[in-house]
Amino acid sequence: MTFAFRNLALTTVLGLAFAPAVQADVTIRYLASHGGLSAHELAAELGYFEGTGITLENAGYASGGPESLMALAGGSVELGSAATAAVLNSIAGGADFVAAYPSNGINDQVQSIFYVLEDSPIRTIEDIAGKTVAVNTLGAHLDYTVREALHQKGLPQDAANLVTVPGPQLEQVLRSGQVDVSAFGYWQTTFEGLAREHGGLRAVFDDTDVLGEIAGGFVVLRRDWVEAHPAEAQAFVDGSARALDYARDNPEETRAIFARVLDGRGENPEVAQFFQGYGVREGGRATERDLQFWIDVLEREGRLERGKLKAADILLAPAQDLAAK
Repeated sequence: MTFAFRNLALTTVLGLAFAPAVQADVTIRYLASHGGLSAHELAAELGYFEGTGITLENAGYASGGPESLMALAGGSVELGSAATAAVLNSIAGGADFVAAYPSNGINDQVQSIFYVLEDSPIRTIEDIAGKTVAVNTLGAHLDYTVREALHQKGLPQDAANLVTVPGPQLEQVLRSGQVDVSAFGYWQTTFEGLAREHGGLRAVFDDTDVLGEIAGGFVVLRRDWVEAHPAEAQAFVDGSARALDYARDNPEETRAIFARVLDGRGENPEVAQFFQGYGVREGGRATERDLQFWIDVLEREGRLERGKLKAADILLAPAQDLAAK
């Protein structure tokens, strides 16, 4: 399948020259991810939110994007983070979310990798039909990547048996033979690197083989929150975008921050050495294809009414426009 890549940058709130002044202190609650650090968490560690009125508060952990979106819709948190397909499904189902910035991207350096044991007979995408594949959650990036991979090979999209396994256990269930394939998501490069270092595994395919270079997911906010806090919304995205660029330019320093934060959360700080970056474009920019690819897939599958969603309507509007409402 050939994808037409349009270099049409769609604005979020990044780099806007005429932003309204921050007017109030706000607390943004979020759910963390085991073994990972989101760009907004890194931004807070770097002090990028100082003077903005923004305080981040970790409200616990999410097993995956759908859980994060449910918490956001229910008002338990102020931001969610999920794979693009999961975000679109939520919006199509009535959630009034806007995409603030790409949380991660996939490219040759940062990608989701589907591993088997070295002596496994599984060697191609076609071979995963009828096999058990461990993913972190259903209805999100890895789930849809498997479905799309099978579709591109002319196989039924549900030909593989997907089971949910938390990121820290992906290596264990594969080595113990409980699953045939373990899928390490692009946000789980820490766990993937550790498993690879232990040896005895072989990669079958990765998500760039299926999707090309694309944003893997988005951090999303509720539209009513953004309209109530336009300046803080812009400051939040600007700080997060600065952190994304910092991580690209300062990988060793970023890994050191990861290790310190993971240790403080009671997680294994050693996995921080395997962090490969966020895989996003400079400045955290999104393109139309980041969203439109999955809109087209959902329309093709009949999960989304044709023409119901447009990429431009989902990305966060300029802050000055929100302030004028």
